Amino acid sequence: MEQLDKENKYIKAKERVTQLKKFYANLTTYVLVISALALINYLTNGFRYMWFLWAALGWGIGVAFHAIGTFNLNPFFGKGWEQRKIKQYMEEEEKTKKWR
Repeated sequence: MEQLDKENKYIKAKERVTQLKKFYANLTTYVLVISALALINYLTNGFRYMWFLWAALGWGIGVAFHAIGTFNLNPFFGKGWEQRKIKQYMEEEEKTKKWR
């Protein structure tokens, strides 16, 4: 039983590390590509029209949602909410078993 618990913890930790790696890779790529686009924008028209900001905004929204998912920042349906609901339903199930 204890071995199974250790394996489950290891699998969860490994999944978490994978999530973090994917987020940081996305963030790094975002910074590099947007910086390159800003440089191209500057070299071609000197920031008279900053078109690279459209790409930064669109991709930035995606990065923000990725961060929300990776770091459990969703205040409504995050990990804490999920764990509380699981516990609530398990407790309700235990109560109904006692009365059967």
